[in-house]
Amino acid sequence: MEEEKEVNENEMNFDTSPRRSRRERKKEKKPILKILLIILVLIIVMVISAVLWYNISLSGTGEENEDVAINIQLGSGPNTIANILKNADLIRSKLAFKIYVKLNHVNSFQAGTYNITKDMSVSEIVETLQTGKVFKESKVKMTFIEGKTFRDVAKTIAENTNNTEEDVYNLLENEEYIDSLIEKYWFLTDEIKNQDIYYSLEGYLFPNTYSFEDQDVTVEEIFEVLLDQTEKVLDEYQEDIESSKYTVHQLLTIASIIENEAIFDKDRKDISSVIYNRLNANMSIGSDVTTYYAFKIDLGTRDLYKSEINTYNSYNTRGPNMNGKLPVGPISNASKTSIEAAIYPNETDYLYFVADSSGNVYFTKTNQEHNEKVQELKANGAWVQF
Repeated sequence: MEEEKEVNENEMNFDTSPRRSRRERKKEKKPILKILLIILVLIIVMVISAVLWYNISLSGTGEENEDVAINIQLGSGPNTIANILKNADLIRSKLAFKIYVKLNHVNSFQAGTYNITKDMSVSEIVETLQTGKVFKESKVKMTFIEGKTFRDVAKTIAENTNNTEEDVYNLLENEEYIDSLIEKYWFLTDEIKNQDIYYSLEGYLFPNTYSFEDQDVTVEEIFEVLLDQTEKVLDEYQEDIESSKYTVHQLLTIASIIENEAIFDKDRKDISSVIYNRLNANMSIGSDVTTYYAFKIDLGTRDLYKSEINTYNSYNTRGPNMNGKLPVGPISNASKTSIEAAIYPNETDYLYFVADSSGNVYFTKTNQEHNEKVQELKANGAWVQF
């Protein structure tokens, strides 16, 4: 019996060894599975990142009105063209361009000189270079400057095209045309039809440099290009504009005052705060630039007369009956930084500001502080005089 028991025990020992070994093998498999899972996740992340990078790299690099002339020589291949486009800042990535060309089996490009705009995607650029749609070099470039009035817009158009200033002004008198613009652009409203407004599109023609094919371009075509650019700028702020207690017309009016009052960008949001603080306190804005506009006097040409300052005009915020009121409309075309300042003013207690002859702006909270600063500037020879 003892011998048999011993044998059985040996058998038992022999039988348990394989079972223990399988458990160990299962434990060994778990780390491997985890590693494989991590590798799989990393691969997925890399693929998603690569796809996102590729799609972003195929988008345009700039604004619609930014065009660049490039010349494609006969026999130029993808590598050469990728270098030309990258050097001209027309594509984001040479690699993405070459991948796109390869995936889409693009075999040849047409030689020629092209005007490519920076908002064009890689697919649009490739299509243009494939079809040989060579653009004529723009013969007319017009620059509309921030802070200038509609009178300057009309003069610039007349100087650079076959249109006259009278053509420009007459178009604004066409009520049907103005109504069509109001219907087309979300930021144009019936407020621009107020009879007290000098020029209905004042403040709505975004200042920039624009290219046109030739001097026969019409005023309608010019306005459309400028208004399209305004829309592109304002679209970025549309939600905040529409949730503001001020209309887009009023915000552009504020922006136009800021544009003419500020020389340096750092001052714009503080100047904006002064305008809002004075409106909230039912004070007149008291801005000289609005008086200049009211009497159609170009800024910097001369000092204002007391009779002008004291005369009521719906633009003149230094005149009577303008407490807590904005001008009836914008007094110039404002830059994007001034538009931003109008929408997002700084929070301050300032009620006054004054600029010295170098354009530095000094902000104060009380009339006494303001007057003291004015006297200081005069004493130091830093007072602005024309």
